Amino acid sequence: MQDTDSTLAKVPQVTLLFWVIKVAATTLGETAGDAVSMSLNLGYLVGTAIFAAIFLVAVFFQIRTRRFHAGLYWTTIVATTTVGTTLADFADRSLGIGYAGGSALLLILLVLSLIAWQLTLGSIAIETVNRPKVEAFYWTTIMFSQTLGTALGDWTVDQISSGYLGAGSFSARCWPWSRWSILCRRISGPRFSGPLSS
Repeated sequence: MQDTDSTLAKVPQVTLLFWVIKVAATTLGETAGDAVSMSLNLGYLVGTAIFAAIFLVAVFFQIRTRRFHAGLYWTTIVATTTVGTTLADFADRSLGIGYAGGSALLLILLVLSLIAWQLTLGSIAIETVNRPKVEAFYWTTIMFSQTLGTALGDWTVDQISSGYLGAGSFSARCWPWSRWSILCRRISGPRFSGPLSS
């Protein structure tokens, strides 16, 4: 008989509550990232270094825990959005490659992390996020996806003349289509119904 602690995934079930918390955590992370890099005038590179250290510490503790802990999981999500915000701004602005170049670079990094995950472990399945190697790939992929999301969000705001409100409205209109496409196909096997809280 297998140990329950080693077979349960350490990620929450994806429900409406998950998305509400995810949006709030992303907003908090982006605000913190901007506050340190821009409001404190530390710059994107220093901000990225600070938040990368926080992210690595959060991931270390997330991997060390034996079961899902909601507070630790969402702290790590906030850490991914803070480092993602400063890294996206660094890629978009400091490297001089603009929003398109930064987004393309981040998309390549995201795809490479997914390919490495698939080739190394043979599966990209959320229900297997319960071993250190799988968790390392999971959090690397989450970090790159958060960073890409920030870069694309900034690019959208820059392209839409109505600013953040217009970009938010555009994103809100796109969300149901992305949700529908996820429901219509199963990418990594059977549905996972893991815990939402500890």
